[in-house]
Amino acid sequence: MSAVCSWATIHRTMPLLENPLALRLSTLSTVLLCLTVRPLRSHQNTSVNHTLILAVLLPESNLHYAWSWPRVSPALAMAVHRVENELRLLPGYKIKTVFQNSELDGACSEYVAPLKAVDLKLYDNPDVLFGPGCVYPAASVARFATHWRLPLVTGGALAFGFKPDDDQYNTTVRTGPTANKLGEFVSHLHQHFNWSSRAALVYHDVKKDHRPHYFIIEGVFLALDKEFSNLTVRHQMYPEDEDVGSIIQFIQNNGRGS
Repeated sequence: MSAVCSWATIHRTMPLLENPLALRLSTLSTVLLCLTVRPLRSHQNTSVNHTLILAVLLPESNLHYAWSWPRVSPALAMAVHRVENELRLLPGYKIKTVFQNSELDGACSEYVAPLKAVDLKLYDNPDVLFGPGCVYPAASVARFATHWRLPLVTGGALAFGFKPDDDQYNTTVRTGPTANKLGEFVSHLHQHFNWSSRAALVYHDVKKDHRPHYFIIEGVFLALDKEFSNLTVRHQMYPEDEDVGSIIQFIQNNGRGS
């Protein structure tokens, strides 16, 4: 079997789930199962080392992020308990969790995250990496993970750029919503209602941190631009203090057929 478990493998083995917490638990359980059947690291002596290391790289204190460590740690602890005690997927193995904070001054940091990822690889040599979730840190760390042939599981990284056919991210598993899927959904809406003339996209953007609104609308814009050759797609960003009248005027000018 390949040294990296693909999303297709995980999806095929995932049961029907009723809530997001169960999704996280099942995803982790299946990833760990994949890790048990992959070839062990070449330098590892299986008769001595029976520890699987889960490295976590997430914001430590900012609860604004859905993937912050205080939000994720209970689910991760429950999943490990379930794997070790209920499902007994890893007989003879102990699971160890190590954590590093990806924040700088209370926000996701594109600078801190890759440095902490290198520290985790150098000092702990993990078997799987959880996080980051914010787009810019996730992109940097995911490229390292691909180079290290290390599975990276994240509930974030929603940007369109994390395409499954991109070799930079072929060890990345995203368990949360993605801009790619949202773009496909909006494309289906346009096909269903035969909206084929114009599309006006309005979004809020603050050019700092992980810019969630920008990346969400990017997925919609690129999907529409790709699927409809004759569709005119226009977008307008507005800051918090923007006059609502100018946004309405933009919609009038760009969202109606001539």
